[in-house]
Amino acid sequence: MAREVKIFSGTASRYLAEQIAEQYGAPLGNVIVSRFSDGEISPYFDESVRGCDVFIIQSSFAPTENLFELLLLIDAAKRASAHYITAVIPYFGYARSDRKDKPRVAIGSKLVANLLSAAGVTRVMTMDLHAPQIQGFFDVPVDHLDASSVFVPYIKGLNLENLIIAAPDMGGVHRAREYAKYFSADMVICDKHRKRANEIEGMTLIGDVEGKNVVLVDDIVDTAGTLSKAAQMIMDRGAKSVRAFCTHPVLSGRAYERVEESALTELIVCDTIPLRQQSAKITALPTAELFAQAINRVYSYKSISTLFIKA
Repeated sequence: MAREVKIFSGTASRYLAEQIAEQYGAPLGNVIVSRFSDGEISPYFDESVRGCDVFIIQSSFAPTENLFELLLLIDAAKRASAHYITAVIPYFGYARSDRKDKPRVAIGSKLVANLLSAAGVTRVMTMDLHAPQIQGFFDVPVDHLDASSVFVPYIKGLNLENLIIAAPDMGGVHRAREYAKYFSADMVICDKHRKRANEIEGMTLIGDVEGKNVVLVDDIVDTAGTLSKAAQMIMDRGAKSVRAFCTHPVLSGRAYERVEESALTELIVCDTIPLRQQSAKITALPTAELFAQAINRVYSYKSISTLFIKA
């Protein structure tokens, strides 16, 4: 007897889960989230999941309650005898805390991986981790989707002449190089130095952008400080235009204001995190079809590598 697929959503990602379920062709399962008077959450499945392949969709962006709700849903599915539990985490929070870059600091992404395993997850699906090696923190399979499947068709549609790809920092060189290889374009690097988190001390451009249409690629846009400085520096060096493609629109603090005031022609993001406000400069591209296809392939024991765009 074929196992039944059931797709559920946490509170934070319901807007995306509804689209994924529609693309997959299955109804979104019913989850009830009750709260005690002190704010404690108590989510539960309002239908049987016994023997089912359960996919729980929830990004773990702030507040941390979103992550804890996901953990509780995984635990509930395990205790309700689900056959297989996949956590679909479009944006994996705490991914920037992936190493000991100074003494006495926590490695948050490893801790989150441990919490997901302890809750009872049997598989994790996510998109554009801050560092791909975070997959090694898990003792369960990880399906790491690539936003290039969403961004590349958009870039093609722009029909940009003299295209050049830019990495906003040294950590993004590998990602930028993959885009550059695909488009047979050159690459430049914005080398930044930080005083502390979210505060840049200095930035240097490595490479020539004069007369070029520049595409910056990154995994996260948070305060937009790096992007706005990089865009201005690139335009000051004689570029025709500069656009930024960033998978996860965290956009905290003065980010929206910075984007509006920046030299960016456009900021293109994915809908892994909902936009808090609309902006004429920000375009959010849908990811539901990609996640629905990946869910179908996981359920069918088929490779997901065909979903990736390769140079």
